[in-house]
Amino acid sequence: MAVRGRRDRSEALPLLAAALRSLGVLRESPVAMAGAAILLFWLAMAVLAPLLPLADPNLPLEPLRPPLSVSADGTATFWLGTDIKGRDVLSRLIWGARRVLVWAGLATLAAYLVGIAMGLVAGYRGGWWDEILSFVANLLLSFPVMVLYIVVITRIGASPLNIVLAVTFASAPAIMRIVRGLVLDLRTRDYVLAARARGEGALWIMLVELLPNARGPLLVDACLRMGYTTIALATLGFLGLGLPPPDPDWGAMIAETQPMGAFAGHAMVFPALAVSSLVLGFNLLADGLREISLRD
Repeated sequence: MAVRGRRDRSEALPLLAAALRSLGVLRESPVAMAGAAILLFWLAMAVLAPLLPLADPNLPLEPLRPPLSVSADGTATFWLGTDIKGRDVLSRLIWGARRVLVWAGLATLAAYLVGIAMGLVAGYRGGWWDEILSFVANLLLSFPVMVLYIVVITRIGASPLNIVLAVTFASAPAIMRIVRGLVLDLRTRDYVLAARARGEGALWIMLVELLPNARGPLLVDACLRMGYTTIALATLGFLGLGLPPPDPDWGAMIAETQPMGAFAGHAMVFPALAVSSLVLGFNLLADGLREISLRD
């Protein structure tokens, strides 16, 4: 057991060193650091939500209390007030961050897995593979993204997994186009020709030779796409097509308070600011990564 423990620690050291090197790269750009700081804040709130002294996000307390108000019995402080149902806005914001980050991340990851697979095959194989995949991508790209989201979810129902499917269906074609363009440029490089001369298979060349060398633009696009997905989740929640209640959803929080916005403006403003800040963090990180890549 002791030997295994030492082995586990030794295997973890390279991962820790890689993470520290990544943070060191971000230090080259103040814009990237600002974006990373915003994202780390929301990530910390999402991870620590069960440990923070927060009220139950679905428990009705005292309706329409303003920010920095104290409960009637003096035992609780509503730092961001309460909504029209009496639920604590701060608690719902922080617990809502967990849902946004988890499902936006899963949806973006699924879209990238599909888009990268399509782009690698279309760009490297060419021929009828390229014609068919490009036609499918162009056909889907001809529809507005939000229309595709609404059509897919209204047809199969609103649930977290269906939202992941809708985002994948709408975003994968754009990712495919990016990957295809990168592969068309990279497939004529010397290291790809050398891999072919060694007798490496197409799958090896696509995954080992081409994909790692296309990671820079894809990382930038992934940050931007996470922001797009966050906006999409908030919009679907506002339209009643998002993550199912009663668990907090930032878009649904805005929609629920809209009928009484004149009396509970804070319950709309704070979720809107949360969405904007998270999207701003992704955009700043993307701009910073692009700036660092141009220097290299």
